[in-house]
Amino acid sequence: MNLIETFQNLVAQVPELVQPLIVALAGAVPFIEGEGAATIGIIGGIHPVIAAISAIVGNFLCVLVLVLLSSGARNAVVSRHHERKARLAAEGTAAGSVTVVDAEDEADGSRSAARKAKFRRALDRYGVPGVSLLGPLLLPTQFTATMLAASGVSKARVLIWQAVAIVGWTTILSVFIGSVVHAVS
Repeated sequence: MNLIETFQNLVAQVPELVQPLIVALAGAVPFIEGEGAATIGIIGGIHPVIAAISAIVGNFLCVLVLVLLSSGARNAVVSRHHERKARLAAEGTAAGSVTVVDAEDEADGSRSAARKAKFRRALDRYGVPGVSLLGPLLLPTQFTATMLAASGVSKARVLIWQAVAIVGWTTILSVFIGSVVHAVS
């Protein structure tokens, strides 16, 4: 049994009052996200609007936590880097004799470096709005939001555009699935 079937079965087994919470929990899972969670809820018999709102809330809360954590981690790394540079300068160490790794340096030749470079090109080409709105076609919003925050984009900007993307994609898919379910029944 896969994760989607598990959530579908769980929605069917719990009282109606708890079903939106299960949908919100499913929305927090990468690759299921708001779109998949809303679909699970709608097929499980929850009203499409309630399923969509629950899925959006679950997906966005997960993205919010990840953005705050990754932005905080980036700030800590950058602060430590600057403190180390200042300490070395104060000690009178020659700048050329010590190698300090920049927070955005990429590992040479690794798959990770290739992915980072690809992400950076997409960010440069499409900007935060484009990456946020088109990102769900390739990656979960959780991954996209984390990479945006870790690359130095402001938390507010990431969260605003991720919210737009989550609401937009979940709404589009909820309307489609709701229409299909209504037409079939």
